[in-house]
Amino acid sequence: MANNKMIKLWIDNKEVEVPEGTTILSAAQKADIHIPTLCYHPDLEPSANCGVCVVEIEGQPVPKRSCCTPVWEGMKVTSNSVKLRHLRKTLVEMVLSNHDVVCPTCNQNNKCELQDLAYLLGVDDSRLPKILEKKPIDDAGFSIVRDPNKCISCGRCITVCQQVQTVNALTINGRGFDGTVTTPFDKGMSESPCVNCGQCVVYCPVGALREKSNTEEVWDALLDDDKYVVVQEAPAIRATLGEEFGMDPEKVTVGKMYAALRKLGFDRVFDTNFSADLTIMEEGTELITRLKEGGKLPLITSCSPGWIKFMETYFPGIAENVSTCKSPQQMFGALVKTYFAEKEDLDPAKIVSVSIMPCTAKKFEANRPEMKDSGYQDVDYVLTTREFVKMIKEAGIDFKNLPEEKADDLMGAYTGAGTIFGATGGVMEAAVRTAYYVLTGREMDNLNVEAVRGMKGVKEASLTIPTKDLGEVSLNVAVAHGLGNARKLMEKVVSGEKEYHFIEVMACPGGCVGGGGQPFGSSLADRARRGMSLYKEDSDLPLRCSHQNPAVNKAYESYLGEPNSEKAHKLLHTYYFQRSTANGQTQKEVTHKH
Repeated sequence: MANNKMIKLWIDNKEVEVPEGTTILSAAQKADIHIPTLCYHPDLEPSANCGVCVVEIEGQPVPKRSCCTPVWEGMKVTSNSVKLRHLRKTLVEMVLSNHDVVCPTCNQNNKCELQDLAYLLGVDDSRLPKILEKKPIDDAGFSIVRDPNKCISCGRCITVCQQVQTVNALTINGRGFDGTVTTPFDKGMSESPCVNCGQCVVYCPVGALREKSNTEEVWDALLDDDKYVVVQEAPAIRATLGEEFGMDPEKVTVGKMYAALRKLGFDRVFDTNFSADLTIMEEGTELITRLKEGGKLPLITSCSPGWIKFMETYFPGIAENVSTCKSPQQMFGALVKTYFAEKEDLDPAKIVSVSIMPCTAKKFEANRPEMKDSGYQDVDYVLTTREFVKMIKEAGIDFKNLPEEKADDLMGAYTGAGTIFGATGGVMEAAVRTAYYVLTGREMDNLNVEAVRGMKGVKEASLTIPTKDLGEVSLNVAVAHGLGNARKLMEKVVSGEKEYHFIEVMACPGGCVGGGGQPFGSSLADRARRGMSLYKEDSDLPLRCSHQNPAVNKAYESYLGEPNSEKAHKLLHTYYFQRSTANGQTQKEVTHKH
């Protein structure tokens, strides 16, 4: 707000006092007065595209859009009247007349804001004229499907893509009712600068954007007696499943998650938290090596595939700064078809490796051509949280009342450090815990690194570590979440304005708990809450540092050798490409694995 001046107004004859600059919609929400909306989302700048939130203002000749109209002293607002109800109903009818109404088969059925609004306003779809001209569905990519026949041109996807993520993969073509959301030059998502982060999907109110589903392929594998199906689940999944089944949203559901996966028929149920701990061992060793030997700094994390594609597209010049470590998903996939296959005497050709992720970009990552260090495609199929929930419901599993179970041995154990990977700042905190131990020979007195926690867009900290052989080291670190924040941070690093030793970047606001594969309708407040549930699990676990994970230590002792060994580099590290901002396609390799 511009200042602290308070404004007094009346909404439906109820006195409301709010700071100057507040919109009518926000003032109404403060007063617990409901004004219907469609294009509006609390996390985004209002576009005022749909007009559903109109209200009447005394003295004004026509209704005003409450999402973008600021209050003034003495304003008298009517939020509901025969005129307004008729106007809103007409607007929704116009939207529906040009919308592919296939609710029973739509991914967003029962979570569709247009569906809810039509019901609340008493819209009768059967009497509406249909002017929809079917357009081809854009499904050429690995991650995201765009269905223009469901698009209502609300503009949310454009706002989040351009303003929050600064990717500019979506734009509007045409004006007014004829305006259509599309990609630059109508080339399709796979030929755009899209980094597959899926924030457009999360913020879409109607299912016009969705993940490219792999549920049928996974069902086929589970029902094939000749296949051995292994599954991993990202840290953020356990923070979200409960809310989808009416459980306490502040608690993780680890044991029920494992039980549900076994009921679905997976042969082995492991956990991505295991390979998150493994990632810390590799990435932490990489950081310490660069600190000791004068390597390229800052070291930048590589766990977020949306960030990696963003870097390859917009900042290829910093590729040498980015850790060569694969993401936990891909490390796990490589070990499933090598380490696990060898230990269990299984033919890796018959293993189907499935991951459950909060992320749409993970689908793209799994299909990157270089992700085959096991000799096979390391991860065969990626399911989002939404796809996993759908499979649980398809199978008729009573998730809420499932007994708690444990993950399988070998690649199922994890520490609190692995859990907090799902929240922004978690990778940094996990790395600091282990780096401190390696450099000093003892654990940190307080394992909580509060300075890198929270929802601030860019967080900075300077940590003092009394090392054994380097003296007292000041470790300057930064954490960015959301690609717009990452862009600002990288521009400062490239220009020399800021100097750091270590940087964590997550493509999605809030980190993985806010991934593009998470439930529809999640807000920044939801993401913050999910992050807190992961920190709670971390604090409750007996082991909280990656170097304490017995399963990870066993993997090194019996198979990998040591962190950053030749074998570890072959299986657990990767390289990057420079991509065109015009179409996102590979141009040339910009960094090598060794």
